[in-house]
Amino acid sequence: MTDITVTNWAGNITYTAKELLRPHSLTALRALVADSARVRVLGSGHSFNEIAEPGAEGVLLSLAGLPAEVDVDSAARTVRVGGGVRYAELARAVHGHGLALPNMASLPHISVAGSVATGTHGSGVGNGPLSSSVREVELVTADGESVTVARGDERFGGVVTSLGALGVVTALTLDLEPAYEVEQHVFTELPLDGLDQTTFETVTAAAYSVSLFTDWRAPGFRQVWLKRRTDQPLSDFPHAAPAAEKMHPVPGMPAVNCTEQFGVPGPWHERLPHFRAEFTPSSGAELQSEYLMPRGHALDALRAMDAIREVVAPVLQTCEIRTVAADGQWLSPSYGRDTVAAHFTWVEDTAAVEPVVRRLEEALAPFAARPHWGKVFTTPADRLRALYPRLDDFRALVNALDPAGKFSNAFVRGVLGG
Repeated sequence: MTDITVTNWAGNITYTAKELLRPHSLTALRALVADSARVRVLGSGHSFNEIAEPGAEGVLLSLAGLPAEVDVDSAARTVRVGGGVRYAELARAVHGHGLALPNMASLPHISVAGSVATGTHGSGVGNGPLSSSVREVELVTADGESVTVARGDERFGGVVTSLGALGVVTALTLDLEPAYEVEQHVFTELPLDGLDQTTFETVTAAAYSVSLFTDWRAPGFRQVWLKRRTDQPLSDFPHAAPAAEKMHPVPGMPAVNCTEQFGVPGPWHERLPHFRAEFTPSSGAELQSEYLMPRGHALDALRAMDAIREVVAPVLQTCEIRTVAADGQWLSPSYGRDTVAAHFTWVEDTAAVEPVVRRLEEALAPFAARPHWGKVFTTPADRLRALYPRLDDFRALVNALDPAGKFSNAFVRGVLGG
């Protein structure tokens, strides 16, 4: 297909490319990459910025035509998953073998490789981002050759969360654990007044995965979602009242779109995400931003957001606060620090949202806020680069694997600088 335009999931970005190609075999993909001057990969399209933009002379590559490989090794407790597979289909296959992923993102609709490449995460004080389950990466590099980088390789910390700058990820091998069940309990109205850092830590450690939601129209949180593994102790939650009805994180959206609540136990992959795979996630008409900060700054960051809520609230659908454990991926927003993440689901109006995003970034700058690589952000490139201490190592890795910049674009060049 030539002379195409493709939009992302939200419709706020139009990717312009010379060709959109969907190879149906690894051999065809390798030849395509070797013969192309510029290549970017389009995953599930759930990024809200130009990270996947190949440029008018570049190739936009979809892996949807490749075999949807999900190869479970029950003895080793691992799964090898193809680059085009999404979490919903991966989870069902893994669960069918009596195994589980340690964590999932809030929606199962997104591609595994794309999620890992952008540092996407779930929630939990002890849970690292989705990339923390990766033990091996298979990618096609600029010359069309297949390369495998495994945990223990000195390049591994740069290869996993790589923004698509090193090559086309054709498969990942992930760690698994025995399957488990999860109960989801929802509470309402957790006030911000009186919430100190110790109480915040207690709240966010009250279950395996915890999410706090607010519309910032008033101080505090409208909803608290606790996802408790049934193989772990049950803790009381005296901080807020149990919800009287099923809830959706976005006010006005139907709760039927969400995973089961009221403490009904169910398989891990049907509770850890907020949204059911068969329904449109979130509100469907939205933009998103997210900022990840050291967890010790959580209360100060919350107060900074509360101080500008009159600016934020008019263009906000919901804001979710979560925690993520530190990891070792060089470009992970959680690199080297236990993290608090503030996720914003905005109205679908770029012109109205962008100035609010700038104001929000100013408020969060004192807390070394790293933006999510796949969301809307305006953080200046020099400030962004200063937030990643291993950026020089990543830049050297890019130069080694892609010296001509075949997988580069304006987004990647802005990140790398130099």
